[in-house]
Amino acid sequence: MSAPTRARPLIVRCGAFGDMVLLTALIRPLSARFGTPVDILTSGPWSAPLLQGQPGVGDILQLQSRKTPYWLSIEQPRVVRELKERGAGPVWYCDGNDAALHLLKRARIADEWIVSVKDHGLRHGEHATEQWRRLAQILPARLSDSDIPPAPLANIAAGCVIEVHDAQRRDLRDFLMRRDVGDAPLILMQIGNKRTMRRGLKRLAANSKYWPNERWAQVLRYLREHHPDHALVLLGTGPEFELNEELRALANIGGLYNVADELPIPRLLALLDRARGLVTVDSGPAHAAAAVGCPQVVLFGKALPSLYRPWGAAGADVKVLQGHIAGQPDMLGITPQAVISAWGELAMRPPRAAYRG
Repeated sequence: MSAPTRARPLIVRCGAFGDMVLLTALIRPLSARFGTPVDILTSGPWSAPLLQGQPGVGDILQLQSRKTPYWLSIEQPRVVRELKERGAGPVWYCDGNDAALHLLKRARIADEWIVSVKDHGLRHGEHATEQWRRLAQILPARLSDSDIPPAPLANIAAGCVIEVHDAQRRDLRDFLMRRDVGDAPLILMQIGNKRTMRRGLKRLAANSKYWPNERWAQVLRYLREHHPDHALVLLGTGPEFELNEELRALANIGGLYNVADELPIPRLLALLDRARGLVTVDSGPAHAAAAVGCPQVVLFGKALPSLYRPWGAAGADVKVLQGHIAGQPDMLGITPQAVISAWGELAMRPPRAAYRG
């Protein structure tokens, strides 16, 4: 029996940077199962630069906001038109809320085509990537295993995968030369997160992923002493540049570079691909590091490491730290010495030569 005529698979996921990295654990097995690229309906300026050209990714339908009233939005009607032009086909709705669901309804995509993550919640002890991997084995009511046989998961490595392309490596080489880093081996540090950007620098103490600059400075001084030939690079986005500058002044060491003012996502991925290791809070760059095979020490606040521990298919070493205060998970319960000890045990990646292509 031949499979019904249909549009190729569509994933709806409007998440943060790290959420979209995690989504690669669904994209790859879905693409393998259907034998075709998977289209993505998403929001946020990070999604397209992150996912475009990645394994199994087809077209990216981009929203700026799915919560704007439909009659006030220019882009939502455009997306609905694009969905109608695609025609009916299987959809994996991966948002925990219904904010984007009305777009599928307006495009006349019937419920029998939709697999909703809310109907297949997390199992006890399940990692986020394991949930996505399991969801790839679930078909909408309109299809059956006789139409689309399950993907051979044994041939698809568990975890996240991000590929870095030669054009990104060339751009990184030129950037590092321009910033006087040159060919030095790299150790990276990510001290901020999306809450840092939302709340502003004066309210860092209200951020559950906040770790004081004095502690970061201790770790940086240790790294400088034990890796004297390495460039230490502070990551982030534009709003985190000032925070990094405060840390740079406090640490008062040489060979420390703040690149948060000039770090688009493709360049970030290339940095993570080349670096020997990363020290970071639980963040999008932590998941991206795992996805490109960069070893790391990651500090957790209140989030569950069992659910959100960075997990890459490349199998790079990940040391997870979570402190406690008064019996409750709290990043402030992590000491600088704990981070330094974890780094000392980390299986760092061998130095990678600068790209010469």
